[in-house]
Amino acid sequence: MLKIFSTIILKLIGWHTDVTLPEEKKYVLIGAPHTTNWDLPIGLLCFWSAPIRLTWVGKKQLFIGPFDYLFRALGGTPVDRSIHTGFIEQIAHQFDSREEMIFGLTPEGTRSRTEYWKTGFYYLALQAKVPICLAYVDYPSRTIGFGEMLYPGGDIKKDFEQIALFYKDKTGKIPQNQGPVKIRDKPSASTVQEN
Repeated sequence: MLKIFSTIILKLIGWHTDVTLPEEKKYVLIGAPHTTNWDLPIGLLCFWSAPIRLTWVGKKQLFIGPFDYLFRALGGTPVDRSIHTGFIEQIAHQFDSREEMIFGLTPEGTRSRTEYWKTGFYYLALQAKVPICLAYVDYPSRTIGFGEMLYPGGDIKKDFEQIALFYKDKTGKIPQNQGPVKIRDKPSASTVQEN
């Protein structure tokens, strides 16, 4: 019923999906570009129409009142962004303990423009030994879908080149909020000593 409802709603609002479900039963799904709150409801409609059961995290401030129950029922888990310890290990353990798991997140981490992507999804996939599904939303074509699967090899710069290539022609609802697909360079020992 939910699949039919979601498919109808997407058609009514002029969106179409481009989803071929991966054969893998466990993977990290990243969604980009993320420039507006509208990405979440459109994404959920896509997942329900597929249908897939997605596990995702959102800032704890979203999980208040009736939204707490609703978001949890939709696979959401609140996260406190001010605490940065143990998150990857916790989610990797969930991957180990389940036969099927699709963990979704937005690597930009915010709807505002950022110059660098957060890399937690990459290290999570490495630790959990699962691939990364490159999912996208493209507002000009009103398409949402799943792209290629990336099997991280540990060379994050090389793998991010492939990720950037995939997302280069995808545009968010608010293009000026869309930053580049790149990671922050780690300072070298000499740079740290100079500062």
